[in-house]
Amino acid sequence: MFDLSGKVALVTGGNGGLGLAMSKGLAKAGADIAIWGRNADKNAAAVAVLSPLGTKVTAFECDVTDSDSVRAAFENTVEHFGQVDVCFANAGGSGPSGMLHELSDEAWDSVVDLNLNSVVKTFRAMTGHLLSRKAPGKLIVTSSVASMMGTPRAAGYATTKAAVNGLVRSLAVELGRADIQVNAILPGYIETEMSLDTPQAFQDACRRRSASGKIGTLEDMEGIAVFLASDESHLMTGQTLVLDGGHTIHPM
Repeated sequence: MFDLSGKVALVTGGNGGLGLAMSKGLAKAGADIAIWGRNADKNAAAVAVLSPLGTKVTAFECDVTDSDSVRAAFENTVEHFGQVDVCFANAGGSGPSGMLHELSDEAWDSVVDLNLNSVVKTFRAMTGHLLSRKAPGKLIVTSSVASMMGTPRAAGYATTKAAVNGLVRSLAVELGRADIQVNAILPGYIETEMSLDTPQAFQDACRRRSASGKIGTLEDMEGIAVFLASDESHLMTGQTLVLDGGHTIHPM
Protein backbone atom coordinates (compact mmCIF):
# COMPACT_ATOMS: atom_id res chain seq x y z
CA MET A 1 0.00 0.00 0.00
CA PHE A 2 0.95 3.65 -0.55
CA ASP A 3 3.52 2.72 -3.20
CA LEU A 4 4.13 5.72 -5.47
CA SER A 5 6.55 4.00 -7.84
CA GLY A 6 6.04 5.23 -11.40
CA LYS A 7 4.30 8.41 -10.25
CA VAL A 8 5.64 11.92 -10.85
CA ALA A 9 4.86 14.45 -8.13
CA LEU A 10 5.20 18.19 -8.61
CA VAL A 11 5.76 20.19 -5.41
CA THR A 12 5.74 23.97 -5.60
CA GLY A 13 7.88 25.54 -2.90
CA GLY A 14 9.44 22.12 -2.53
CA ASN A 15 12.91 23.49 -1.87
CA GLY A 16 12.38 24.06 1.86
CA GLY A 17 10.08 23.86 4.87
CA LEU A 18 6.83 21.94 4.50
CA GLY A 19 7.34 21.42 0.77
CA LEU A 20 10.70 19.73 1.20
CA ALA A 21 9.33 17.61 4.03
CA MET A 22 6.47 16.37 1.87
CA SER A 23 8.88 15.77 -1.00
CA LYS A 24 10.95 13.52 1.26
CA GLY A 25 7.93 11.41 2.10
CA LEU A 26 6.91 11.17 -1.55
CA ALA A 27 10.42 10.16 -2.62
CA LYS A 28 10.63 7.52 0.12
CA ALA A 29 7.40 6.06 -1.25
CA GLY A 30 8.94 5.83 -4.72
CA ALA A 31 7.69 8.93 -6.54
CA ASP A 32 9.86 10.95 -8.88
CA ILE A 33 9.89 14.58 -7.76
CA ALA A 34 9.73 17.88 -9.64
CA ILE A 35 10.45 20.84 -7.40
CA TRP A 36 9.47 24.37 -8.31
CA GLY A 37 11.14 27.26 -6.52
CA ARG A 38 12.42 30.77 -7.20
CA ASN A 39 15.80 30.37 -5.51
CA ALA A 40 18.29 28.41 -7.62
CA ASP A 41 20.62 27.72 -4.68
CA LYS A 42 17.79 26.37 -2.52
CA ASN A 43 16.56 24.30 -5.45
CA ALA A 44 19.99 22.72 -5.85
CA ALA A 45 20.26 22.05 -2.13
CA ALA A 46 16.86 20.35 -2.10
CA VAL A 47 17.83 18.12 -5.03
CA ALA A 48 20.99 17.14 -3.12
CA VAL A 49 18.89 16.18 -0.10
CA LEU A 50 16.31 14.17 -2.05
CA SER A 51 18.47 12.43 -4.65
CA PRO A 52 19.97 9.86 -2.22
CA LEU A 53 16.44 8.58 -1.54
CA GLY A 54 16.65 6.74 -4.85
CA THR A 55 14.17 8.40 -7.18
CA LYS A 56 14.54 10.97 -9.95
CA VAL A 57 14.54 14.54 -8.66
CA THR A 58 14.78 17.73 -10.72
CA ALA A 59 14.18 21.35 -9.76
CA PHE A 60 12.84 24.06 -12.02
CA GLU A 61 13.00 27.79 -11.34
CA CYS A 62 9.48 29.18 -11.20
CA ASP A 63 7.63 32.18 -9.81
CA VAL A 64 4.19 30.71 -9.13
CA THR A 65 2.61 34.17 -9.04
CA ASP A 66 3.50 34.70 -12.70
CA SER A 67 1.39 32.95 -15.33
CA ASP A 68 4.14 32.83 -17.95
CA SER A 69 6.60 31.38 -15.44
CA VAL A 70 4.10 28.70 -14.41
CA ARG A 71 3.36 27.74 -18.02
CA ALA A 72 7.06 27.49 -18.85
CA ALA A 73 7.89 25.50 -15.74
CA PHE A 74 5.05 23.08 -16.37
CA GLU A 75 6.08 22.55 -19.97
CA ASN A 76 9.66 21.93 -18.83
CA THR A 77 8.47 19.51 -16.16
CA VAL A 78 6.40 17.47 -18.62
CA GLU A 79 9.20 17.51 -21.17
CA HIS A 80 11.62 16.17 -18.55
CA PHE A 81 9.43 13.54 -16.87
CA GLY A 82 6.91 12.79 -19.62
CA GLN A 83 3.93 13.35 -17.34
CA VAL A 84 2.81 14.67 -13.95
CA ASP A 85 0.44 12.59 -11.82
CA VAL A 86 0.28 14.47 -8.52
CA CYS A 87 0.49 18.21 -7.87
CA PHE A 88 1.15 19.79 -4.48
CA ALA A 89 0.43 23.52 -4.62
CA ASN A 90 2.46 24.25 -1.52
CA ALA A 91 4.20 27.56 -2.25
CA GLY A 92 2.90 30.39 -0.10
CA GLY A 93 3.68 32.62 2.83
CA SER A 94 2.34 34.58 5.77
CA GLY A 95 2.20 37.85 3.86
CA PRO A 96 2.25 41.29 5.48
CA SER A 97 1.39 41.62 9.15
CA GLY A 98 -0.86 44.40 10.37
CA MET A 99 -4.41 45.43 11.06
CA LEU A 100 -6.58 45.37 7.97
CA HIS A 101 -7.11 49.11 7.82
CA GLU A 102 -3.34 49.62 7.86
CA LEU A 103 -2.63 47.44 4.82
CA SER A 104 -2.08 49.05 1.45
CA ASP A 105 -3.66 47.70 -1.71
CA GLU A 106 -0.23 46.48 -2.76
CA ALA A 107 0.28 44.57 0.50
CA TRP A 108 -3.13 42.92 0.27
CA ASP A 109 -2.74 42.04 -3.41
CA SER A 110 0.67 40.50 -2.75
CA VAL A 111 -0.66 37.91 -0.30
CA VAL A 112 -3.63 37.13 -2.55
CA ASP A 113 -1.22 36.53 -5.44
CA LEU A 114 1.07 34.38 -3.32
CA ASN A 115 -1.46 32.20 -1.52
CA LEU A 116 -4.48 32.08 -3.82
CA ASN A 117 -3.73 33.15 -7.38
CA SER A 118 -0.59 31.01 -7.45
CA VAL A 119 -2.67 27.93 -6.60
CA VAL A 120 -5.15 28.76 -9.37
CA LYS A 121 -2.34 29.15 -11.90
CA THR A 122 -0.66 25.91 -10.86
CA PHE A 123 -3.86 23.85 -10.72
CA ARG A 124 -4.99 25.28 -14.05
CA ALA A 125 -1.85 23.94 -15.73
CA MET A 126 -2.09 20.60 -13.96
CA THR A 127 -5.79 20.13 -14.69
CA GLY A 128 -5.35 20.79 -18.39
CA HIS A 129 -2.53 18.26 -18.48
CA LEU A 130 -4.53 15.52 -16.75
CA LEU A 131 -7.67 16.08 -18.80
CA SER A 132 -5.74 16.05 -22.07
CA ARG A 133 -4.19 12.72 -21.05
CA LYS A 134 -7.56 11.41 -19.79
CA ALA A 135 -5.54 10.34 -16.77
CA PRO A 136 -6.45 10.09 -13.08
CA GLY A 137 -4.61 12.47 -10.81
CA LYS A 138 -4.29 14.26 -7.51
CA LEU A 139 -4.37 17.96 -6.68
CA ILE A 140 -3.34 18.88 -3.14
CA VAL A 141 -2.93 22.34 -1.67
CA THR A 142 -1.25 23.40 1.56
CA SER A 143 -3.84 25.42 3.46
CA SER A 144 -3.71 26.20 7.20
CA VAL A 145 -5.71 25.95 10.41
CA ALA A 146 -5.71 29.76 10.16
CA SER A 147 -8.49 29.27 7.62
CA MET A 148 -10.68 28.00 10.49
CA MET A 149 -9.63 30.35 13.26
CA GLY A 150 -9.39 34.06 13.91
CA THR A 151 -5.90 35.36 13.20
CA PRO A 152 -5.39 38.97 14.31
CA ARG A 153 -2.99 41.03 12.21
CA ALA A 154 -2.96 38.30 9.55
CA ALA A 155 -6.31 38.71 7.81
CA GLY A 156 -4.75 38.28 4.38
CA TYR A 157 -3.21 34.95 5.31
CA ALA A 158 -6.37 33.56 6.90
CA THR A 159 -8.58 34.83 4.08
CA THR A 160 -6.47 33.34 1.29
CA LYS A 161 -6.17 30.00 3.07
CA ALA A 162 -9.95 29.90 3.53
CA ALA A 163 -10.31 30.70 -0.16
CA VAL A 164 -8.20 27.74 -1.25
CA ASN A 165 -10.41 25.49 0.88
CA GLY A 166 -13.35 26.69 -1.22
CA LEU A 167 -11.36 26.15 -4.39
CA VAL A 168 -10.67 22.56 -3.32
CA ARG A 169 -14.37 21.82 -2.86
CA SER A 170 -15.33 23.38 -6.19
CA LEU A 171 -12.63 21.56 -8.14
CA ALA A 172 -13.47 18.28 -6.41
CA VAL A 173 -16.99 18.51 -7.86
CA GLU A 174 -15.77 19.82 -11.21
CA LEU A 175 -13.17 17.09 -11.70
CA GLY A 176 -14.57 14.15 -9.78
CA ARG A 177 -16.00 12.34 -12.81
CA ALA A 178 -12.57 12.58 -14.44
CA ASP A 179 -11.10 10.57 -11.52
CA ILE A 180 -9.14 13.56 -10.22
CA GLN A 181 -9.17 14.02 -6.45
CA VAL A 182 -8.65 17.44 -4.90
CA ASN A 183 -7.84 17.92 -1.21
CA ALA A 184 -6.20 20.34 1.21
CA ILE A 185 -3.81 19.83 4.11
CA LEU A 186 -4.36 22.22 7.03
CA PRO A 187 -1.24 22.16 9.20
CA GLY A 188 -1.23 23.70 12.62
CA TYR A 189 1.98 24.97 14.17
CA ILE A 190 4.85 23.02 12.56
CA GLU A 191 8.46 23.47 13.59
CA THR A 192 10.23 25.10 10.64
CA GLU A 193 12.99 27.68 10.43
CA MET A 194 10.31 30.32 9.91
CA SER A 195 7.97 29.23 12.70
CA LEU A 196 10.75 28.75 15.24
CA ASP A 197 11.61 32.40 14.74
CA THR A 198 8.36 33.31 16.52
CA PRO A 199 8.42 34.34 20.21
CA GLN A 200 8.86 31.49 22.68
CA ALA A 201 5.68 32.57 24.45
CA PHE A 202 3.71 31.93 21.25
CA GLN A 203 5.28 28.49 20.82
CA ASP A 204 4.45 27.61 24.43
CA ALA A 205 0.86 28.78 23.94
CA CYS A 206 0.52 26.51 20.91
CA ARG A 207 1.67 23.54 22.97
CA ARG A 208 -0.78 24.37 25.75
CA ARG A 209 -3.65 24.69 23.33
CA SER A 210 -2.87 21.43 21.54
CA ALA A 211 -4.93 18.49 22.82
CA SER A 212 -1.82 16.34 22.47
CA GLY A 213 0.47 18.85 24.15
CA LYS A 214 2.64 18.78 21.05
CA ILE A 215 3.43 20.93 18.08
CA GLY A 216 4.21 19.40 14.72
CA THR A 217 7.54 18.50 13.19
CA LEU A 218 8.45 18.44 9.53
CA GLU A 219 8.39 14.66 9.59
CA ASP A 220 4.68 14.82 10.40
CA MET A 221 4.05 16.18 6.90
CA GLU A 222 5.44 13.11 5.15
CA GLY A 223 2.71 10.55 5.83
CA ILE A 224 -0.26 12.73 4.97
CA ALA A 225 1.40 13.75 1.71
CA VAL A 226 1.99 10.13 0.72
CA PHE A 227 -1.58 9.14 1.63
CA LEU A 228 -3.15 11.91 -0.44
CA ALA A 229 -0.84 11.18 -3.39
CA SER A 230 -1.54 7.45 -3.34
CA ASP A 231 -4.27 5.33 -4.88
CA GLU A 232 -5.43 4.48 -1.36
CA SER A 233 -7.05 7.92 -1.07
CA HIS A 234 -9.09 7.47 -4.27
CA LEU A 235 -12.42 7.95 -2.45
CA MET A 236 -11.32 11.10 -0.61
CA THR A 237 -11.93 14.36 -2.40
CA GLY A 238 -13.03 17.88 -1.54
CA GLN A 239 -11.68 17.47 1.98
CA THR A 240 -9.69 19.71 4.30
CA LEU A 241 -7.49 17.48 6.45
CA VAL A 242 -6.40 19.11 9.69
CA LEU A 243 -2.95 18.15 10.99
CA ASP A 244 -2.54 20.04 14.25
CA GLY A 245 -2.30 17.71 17.23
CA GLY A 246 -5.76 18.84 18.29
CA HIS A 247 -4.98 22.55 18.39
CA THR A 248 -8.30 23.55 16.83
CA ILE A 249 -10.43 21.42 19.18
CA HIS A 250 -8.83 22.40 22.51
CA PRO A 251 -9.99 25.65 24.13
CA MET A 252 -6.72 26.29 26.08
